[in-house]
Amino acid sequence: MLTGRSYAALTATDLADRVNRGEVTAREAVDTALALVAERDGALRAFTAVWPAWARARAGRIDAAVARGVRLPLAGVPIGVKAGEGPGSFQNRRLVAAGCVPVGATSVPRAGTAWQTYGRTDRGPTLNPRNPAWSPGGSSAGSAVAVAAGLVPLASGSDGAGSVRIPAAWCGIVGFKPTNGLLPARDRAGLNSPGVLVRTPRDAVAYFRAVVPAGAPGPRSWSGPPTVAWTSTLGYAATEPEIAAIARGALRRLAAAGLCRLVDHPVTLHDPAPAWTALRAGTSGRDTDDLIGANSRRLREVFERVDLIATPTAPHPPHGHDGPGDRMNVALTWPFNISGHPALTLPA
Repeated sequence: MLTGRSYAALTATDLADRVNRGEVTAREAVDTALALVAERDGALRAFTAVWPAWARARAGRIDAAVARGVRLPLAGVPIGVKAGEGPGSFQNRRLVAAGCVPVGATSVPRAGTAWQTYGRTDRGPTLNPRNPAWSPGGSSAGSAVAVAAGLVPLASGSDGAGSVRIPAAWCGIVGFKPTNGLLPARDRAGLNSPGVLVRTPRDAVAYFRAVVPAGAPGPRSWSGPPTVAWTSTLGYAATEPEIAAIARGALRRLAAAGLCRLVDHPVTLHDPAPAWTALRAGTSGRDTDDLIGANSRRLREVFERVDLIATPTAPHPPHGHDGPGDRMNVALTWPFNISGHPALTLPA
């Protein structure tokens, strides 16, 4: 039998395994998730809408399928879906087909605001479960909070400049942006990729396998520990020394555990801000092409020497609910929306 505590401790894949084995029903998982949302979301404001009747009906259909011997990779997993995207988006339809049960819409910033690293509800701003004085990041704010607080083990997001990775970092969870183009973009410029907020890399892999169409390249594996080049700035970002030290320390621990091998190789890009702004506005020209081409050449040279690049996710700690001021929180994330490379935030 699920309790709020035992449910919150389960990853998405662990919960699906239990549902598929008949140890827990999808209806129990959904009822527990809805009870936790009712109990805790008044203080967190991660959700802008909750769909109990739809979710319970969907859970009942999954339980009936499991009883017939059907095995779904994410059977009975309650999820939050990013507001503005809804259950009908490509990735959310794929997640539902894999057995997930959307229980509600998660908060995003108000349109037309200069900064997007927060969430808004009609009850007030979304609060970071690590510290309510902090912004949770954004724009996938409510999705990050719902996962970090244990309300759901997986939530969908989208990432046009860091909107999955930054809230994952500030809420202490995992955020994954797949390679641009594997899933339908959320904007005309092709910068905004669907993505996911979860608590473990294994759940990010399960998400990837569920949403990526058949025939697309699968997750890469290496015969030995992947080689990693470290940079705290990418050559231009004003990263705070304390943030750089925390991220570098986490990378060293991974290397000490034999999970990667550090290679001393420089990673120096041009600041992509003018290119990202022009692409988003639809005003790109020769200057934009030249900047993107120069950074592409530099990245290609780096990836000829190493498998991965490691950076802090954001150059600054979380700001308060009054905004970031003049800090550029996307400085280390948006180059990879332009280049299209996959990118993952891990807790440090």
